Amino acid sequence: MHPVYLRMKISATIDEYRGLMTHLHVTMDSATSQLSHPGLNLEQDHPMSKSSAARESNHISCGENISDNDLDIALMLQVAQRDEVAFEQLIERHQHLVIGTVAKMLGNASDAEDIAQQVFIRLWKCAPRYKPKAKFTTFLLTITRNLIFNESRRKSRKKEYSIDEREDDYHLQTPDPHANSPDEGLLQQELQQAVDNAISSLPEKQRLALVLRRYEEMPYDEIGTVLGLSVSAVKSQLFRARQALRESLQQYLDQ
Repeated sequence: MHPVYLRMKISATIDEYRGLMTHLHVTMDSATSQLSHPGLNLEQDHPMSKSSAARESNHISCGENISDNDLDIALMLQVAQRDEVAFEQLIERHQHLVIGTVAKMLGNASDAEDIAQQVFIRLWKCAPRYKPKAKFTTFLLTITRNLIFNESRRKSRKKEYSIDEREDDYHLQTPDPHANSPDEGLLQQELQQAVDNAISSLPEKQRLALVLRRYEEMPYDEIGTVLGLSVSAVKSQLFRARQALRESLQQYLDQ
């Protein structure tokens, strides 16, 4: 998904969310105005007004000698103050991580876009309660994990696009392995489809551990934080996942 398009979809959803909160905001503003001194401009004097937050965000993004994680945390703390500039920067920095992880887990580009949008909306909503206790990407992927697992279970309950249907589609899309002189591109497509099918058949935690380790090169301890597992349990999940993949792909490994 193009960065601008994703930001537009998320911004539209945030605007809708704001609309639902309008009555509460009006009530709070009314109460505040009654308690405030008549000559006091609260918006102007607020230390994290949108304009000041935007300037601070630009200052941080242009700074030197700051780690990626420190920058992410600084931006997230500004998002907690409803800084939309900082939020856009976080989207730009991490949308590929989120969309890529969701796509590899669910195997559907349209689902990946929808879930990625939900991830960043949830990030916006929970920002006021954010505490930088872990690496920011670990925090972000924990949100992603929850939404992926919810979507997987929803599909499982509805039995949408079952494994049997996937196998039927796979046989329809895959050339006959005994056909004469299949070209290399079709063979590569067949292998990739087989790998995708094998990964999609793994249990949720094994699949996500594999995706984060193999594609995102995430260390065991961070994977453990995302999955709520110990390092030894993560290694066990990965061992079982790789063993299952070897069994599923044995015919290709023997070639």
